[in-house]
Amino acid sequence: MAAARFFSSSVGQLLHSASLVAGNGGRNRGFFRPSSVICPGREPASYDLSHDFDFQEGLTSVQALLRQHPKSSRGMMTTVDHLKRLCIDHYFQYEIDNVVDSCVNLLHSDDLLDATLSMRLMREAGYCVSADEILQKFTNGNGDFNLANSKDIRGLLSLQDMSHLNMGEALLYKAKDFSSRHLSVAAKYLEPNHASYVKQSLDHPYHVSLMQYKARHHLSYLQSLPTRNIAVEKLALAEFEINRLQHQREMQEVKRWWMKLGLAQEIPAARDQVLKWYMWPMTVLEGFSFSRYRIEITKIISLIYIVDDIFDIVATQEELALFNEAIKRWDLVVADSLPSYMTSCYKALYTITNDIADMSRREHGSNPINHLKKGWATLFDGFMIEGKWLSGNQVPTREDYLTNGVVTSGAPLVFLHLFFMLGHDLTEADSNYIPPVISCPAKIMRLRDDMGSAMDEAQEGLDGSYKELYLRENPHGDADEHMLEMIQGEWEKLNRECFSRTKSSLSPSFVGASLNFARMVDVMYGYNNEQRLPALEDYTRMLLL
Repeated sequence: MAAARFFSSSVGQLLHSASLVAGNGGRNRGFFRPSSVICPGREPASYDLSHDFDFQEGLTSVQALLRQHPKSSRGMMTTVDHLKRLCIDHYFQYEIDNVVDSCVNLLHSDDLLDATLSMRLMREAGYCVSADEILQKFTNGNGDFNLANSKDIRGLLSLQDMSHLNMGEALLYKAKDFSSRHLSVAAKYLEPNHASYVKQSLDHPYHVSLMQYKARHHLSYLQSLPTRNIAVEKLALAEFEINRLQHQREMQEVKRWWMKLGLAQEIPAARDQVLKWYMWPMTVLEGFSFSRYRIEITKIISLIYIVDDIFDIVATQEELALFNEAIKRWDLVVADSLPSYMTSCYKALYTITNDIADMSRREHGSNPINHLKKGWATLFDGFMIEGKWLSGNQVPTREDYLTNGVVTSGAPLVFLHLFFMLGHDLTEADSNYIPPVISCPAKIMRLRDDMGSAMDEAQEGLDGSYKELYLRENPHGDADEHMLEMIQGEWEKLNRECFSRTKSSLSPSFVGASLNFARMVDVMYGYNNEQRLPALEDYTRMLLL
C-alpha cells in the first residue's frame, strides 16, 4: 500500500529498492513527559584501531585545542564548527557549550562570517536568535542583501548554511537565494579544491543533508588546506573506522536474523531487502551504545515492509480482514486461524514487539506493550482504509490522503518503538496523537516519494499519489513546485520543534533521530538523470563497505 520506495539498484546487490513514507500533525504540549533515564549513546567503542592510534590521547589533544583561543573568537567557533561537521562534537559537549554560550559576543559583528556562524551555532543549541535582527545590517533599504557581500566566499557559505535553519523567516529565504546565486558564480573561478567544496555545499546543503555523509567530504576538504589540524583529522578518521566496523557487525547480525526468520522464502512476492532496511536505523540513530536498538528497529522496519506487501500484492480482501482482526486481538492463539504465510508474519511481529517491550521494561522500568499493540493496530487500519479507497474506486481528498499516509508510512510506528527504547513515557490520553517531530519527517518523505523521482521501483502493488490527487484538483497547476513548498514548510516546522529549548522534553537522541530521518530522504531520493542514486552509492561505500 504505502511504504515509499527508497533505494536504487546501484551499489551491487545491496542497493536496489525500498522505503518508509508520509506525515502531518499538530502539537499537544502534554504529549511527552520527560524521561527519567536517557541513554547517552555516545561512549566510544572498544574496537582496535590501525596505526596504533590512542583514542584517549586523541580526545585529550582536541580538548587542548578548545582551550587555546578566547572562547568568543572566530578561531574557536571555527574549531567547534569543524567538530560538528565531522560528527565528533559529542565528545566535547561541555567545552562546546561554553563556546556557544560566548557566541553572543559576535552575533552583532559587522563581519558576515562571524555573525552568521555564531547565529547558527546558537540556534542549533536552542537559543532564540532573530534572523532579522542579526542579518538586517547586511541588507539595503529594500531588504535585499548588499552586493558588497557577494565576494565574501566564506561569509556566503556560512550564510547559505544558516539559511537552511529557517523557521519561516522571510530574510532567510533571501539569504538562501542570494548566497546560492553568488556561490554558483564564484565556483567557476575558484581554485579546484575550494570550488569543489562550494559545489558540495550547494548540492548537499548543511543541516538538511546527512551529516555522516558530509563528514567524509568535509575531512577531505580540511586535508587539502595549507593549514591543517592533525589532531582533529586523526580523531575523525578513528571515529569513521569505529563506526564502519560497528555497522558491519550489526549488518551481519541483522542478516542472520532475517535468513533464520525465513519470510523471504515463505512470501516470495514480498520485498527481500533487509540490508537496505538497516540503513535507516544505521543513519537515524547515532551512538555506539545504541547498537542493539538499531538492530531491533531494523526488525520492526522489515516487518512493516512485509505487512505492506501482504496488503498490497499478496492477500485477498477476506484474508486481510482476518489479519486485521488478529492484530487487534494480539494473541498467538488466533495466528493459527490465518493462512500459513500470515501466521509466520504474525508470530514474528508478535515476538519482536514483545521483545522490545520487555527490553524497555528492563532498562527503563515501564512496559509499553499496550501502546505498541495499539500502534500496530493503527497501521493495519490505515492499510485497510487504503484498500477500501482502491477497491471502491474512491478518490480521497489530498488532506485525507496525507493524514492516512502518515500512518501507513510506518514512520510513526518506528518512532514509537524508538521512543520507548530511549526511556520516554507516554500517557494513554496522548497515544493517538502524532507530534510534528514525527509527522514532519514522515511527510517530507511521502511528498518526496510522490513527486515521482523513483522510477525504478519494481514492486507491482498499487499506491495512491499526492501528486496525482493535486493534479486532479488543479489540472493546470505545478504539482512539483507545490510539493517542494510543502516540504520546505515541513522543514521549517521541524526546525521550530527541534531548536527550541522551551518546547521539547524529548532527549537529544530522539530529536536527532527525527532530523536524521528527514535528512536521509534526499539521500534515498536524490536520483540523477540516469535514475541512479549517486549520494546513496557514495554513502554506502563510505559507511558500510
